[in-house]
Amino acid sequence: MFTQEDNERLCRVGPGQPMGEAFRRFWIPFLLPEELTADGAPLRVRLLGEELIAFRDTEGKLGLLDRYCPHRRVDLFFGRNEQSGLRCPYHGWKFNTEGKILEMPAEPENTQMLQDTRIKSYPIIEWGGVIWAYMGDPAHQPEKPPLMEWATVPSTHRYVSKRLQRTNYAQGVEGGIDSSHVGILHGRLDPEKEHLPFRQKQVSPVTTVPYLAMDTAPKFFVRPTDHGMTIGARRNASENEYYWRITQFLLPFYTMIAPQQDNGTVMGHSWTPIDDHNCWVFTITWNGRRPLSAEELSYSTVHTETKDDGSYEPLVGAAKDYGIDREIQRLHTTTGIDGIGLQDTAVQESMGPIVDRSLEVLGSGDAAIVRFRRMLLAVADELEKTGEVSAANKPELYKVRSAGVVLPHGVDFQEGAAEYIHVK
Repeated sequence: MFTQEDNERLCRVGPGQPMGEAFRRFWIPFLLPEELTADGAPLRVRLLGEELIAFRDTEGKLGLLDRYCPHRRVDLFFGRNEQSGLRCPYHGWKFNTEGKILEMPAEPENTQMLQDTRIKSYPIIEWGGVIWAYMGDPAHQPEKPPLMEWATVPSTHRYVSKRLQRTNYAQGVEGGIDSSHVGILHGRLDPEKEHLPFRQKQVSPVTTVPYLAMDTAPKFFVRPTDHGMTIGARRNASENEYYWRITQFLLPFYTMIAPQQDNGTVMGHSWTPIDDHNCWVFTITWNGRRPLSAEELSYSTVHTETKDDGSYEPLVGAAKDYGIDREIQRLHTTTGIDGIGLQDTAVQESMGPIVDRSLEVLGSGDAAIVRFRRMLLAVADELEKTGEVSAANKPELYKVRSAGVVLPHGVDFQEGAAEYIHVK
């Protein structure tokens, strides 16, 4: 049983919290590059429960500072981004991207305060189509972010979107590694078989992967790895073969979705914690071998359409019951909600911002979820006991991908799919 104490330890990500301190040892994706322009408006940022301000200076350098000026605690959202620095509008203190004070026009010209005063700042970089922050001990800063395939391919080979989800990060991760829900939550129903039992009226959500609907109760095999875990969901394909849907969990909060066809696109998510109750969902579609086609760039039900006001809230969210259509739900789908990403958001947000895991009744399909929780708690324990988070300083561990393959009975799924799941 997962206790309430365990749940608190898993979900709390603020400063001083065991999980929050562990997450601060990793590079964390939190913005899209287009959110910051040179000498443009500073951007309010909430990340791991901290109130921050981000900006891009005249030279294109990126800064992430305490949101409040150290002088009189004015909100630097109202600051002036000018001439390679961000100036507080109250008394004119000006900060560069590294948190150094450049000017104090209301103080004597030779004041020692220029050398002695700094504002809290965190290093941030633009890489792989997103902007990353490191918020941990500078002595333990990894040289590189994790070398996930989507971040290393040319920009023509990937598409990245972002949306706000009003849940703790862990609910998102658990949805991302839960392969048993795919044929049900995202499945379709045959309206001509309306009066048959549920399993008999299911059809595959993706025509190229009929096994998802043919076998809705896969058997799970969870293999711990240095990057997190590799999860094999085994479904019957024929008398002599299994269909393996192989997904990856990568520390601390990345998931991958298996492609639907050979040479097809891979998809993944970063469930970036804003605070204890909200997260940014970065959804990435990519192909390591070729540019994405126009069709792949223009349409995907995994990427959720969001408002154009900078909030990244889903266009149709909880206030509109995610656009549920009961007639479609009765005849065609399990949810009546349009789009895989929005279906995931709906069920995850319906649990509340932090689900009470002590009340759950878990089943055989939840093996990966149980392992994820234990693994994250172990990461926090590792930091407390050793002062280190080993995975954070090994970016090469992340050179893996997900896969969907048919293998003969008796073949180990990791060995049989090795050419698909390892990035060279």
